[in-house]
Amino acid sequence: MKRGFKAEAERCSTDIRLELGLRRTDRLEPLDLARHLAIPVFKMAELRSYSNGRADFLRYFSFSDPDCFSAVTIFLRQYRRIIVHNETHHPHRQASNISHELSHTLLEHTPTAITNSNGQRFWNAEMEQEATWLGAALLVPRAGALELARNGAALAEIAAQYGVSESLCSWRIANTGIRQQLERTKRWYE
Repeated sequence: MKRGFKAEAERCSTDIRLELGLRRTDRLEPLDLARHLAIPVFKMAELRSYSNGRADFLRYFSFSDPDCFSAVTIFLRQYRRIIVHNETHHPHRQASNISHELSHTLLEHTPTAITNSNGQRFWNAEMEQEATWLGAALLVPRAGALELARNGAALAEIAAQYGVSESLCSWRIANTGIRQQLERTKRWYE
């Protein structure tokens, strides 16, 4: 990621939370953010009416290999977009998936084709890393997690407060320096 991106993502998360009227310790619901950004979000099952009787896509991603597909942003026209997500995933993962896709929009990432000219999946690692970081920052803001931890909340309580998995919460606490900051002052123990 480019220099300064992580700090920029934290500022973006703070700004979005202010726009939504959320405090740093409030849970951000990704579907509320999607509505705020006027981006329709569909579950895979909702695509049935658009599949013209072909359920191969839905069957494969819902039952055969459900972990293979999380979410995707689809551009219908120049600036019109929708998000389709896998509703068979755990609610915590769905929140992370949708937040990740919304982050691509907030970061104004240029839309790309799903596959390259050889039919292989196109993957822009830098854009994906940025969306992952911002998506997590939206869900678990550094300032809020630090406040909760300083007030004695354990990792599981912080994760529950934000509606995310303990692994995502732990990742944020470790990668934003919160753990080190609290360990220096001996103010938090998992």
